[in-house]
Amino acid sequence: MFGVSDSNTEVAVATYVKLMRAARAVTARVEPRLAAHGLTVTQLGVLEVLLHKGPLSHRDLGRKVLTSAANMTDVIDKLAARDLVRRVRCPEDRRQVKVELTSCGQSMIETLFPLHAADIAEAMAGLDTAALEQLGALLRTLGMAATRGPAEGDLAKSAIDDHLPSRPFDIEQSCDAEQGECHDTGAAV
Repeated sequence: MFGVSDSNTEVAVATYVKLMRAARAVTARVEPRLAAHGLTVTQLGVLEVLLHKGPLSHRDLGRKVLTSAANMTDVIDKLAARDLVRRVRCPEDRRQVKVELTSCGQSMIETLFPLHAADIAEAMAGLDTAALEQLGALLRTLGMAATRGPAEGDLAKSAIDDHLPSRPFDIEQSCDAEQGECHDTGAAV
């Protein structure tokens, strides 16, 4: 692998590629049903969380669905425009707004979620229950470790950082658009 001499890094990169390909393959299997109902995976996630957890704030929804606050606002706006969710001010603290399912949204997610779950199960049918449980445990461990990031003073990270330019581009390039060629000029940016 170009520029990589550490076997652990090579295995990590190869595994990452497999993880991303598998995630895309499973997503490609479940998206058609959602698209037929005019929903994205994130929109379905919001409806599903509200079905199982009840009314939540934008922030709590974003954490559950793993999306940014700005994206969550857009997702909620689109669901509200279709009368699937509504924003409700909390009577105890009117500064707080919660999102809840409308009767239309409740009906849609109650009908759609079992079908979506079956699509997921079908997409993952290449693994038996024990393998799925093992994969689930491994992915949870991976997710928790990735969230924590490298330990302070991690030698591997600092060794890599020592070889990276201090700015994104240290060498100025001249490009000939007509020829589709770029050449280092050697000039520091």
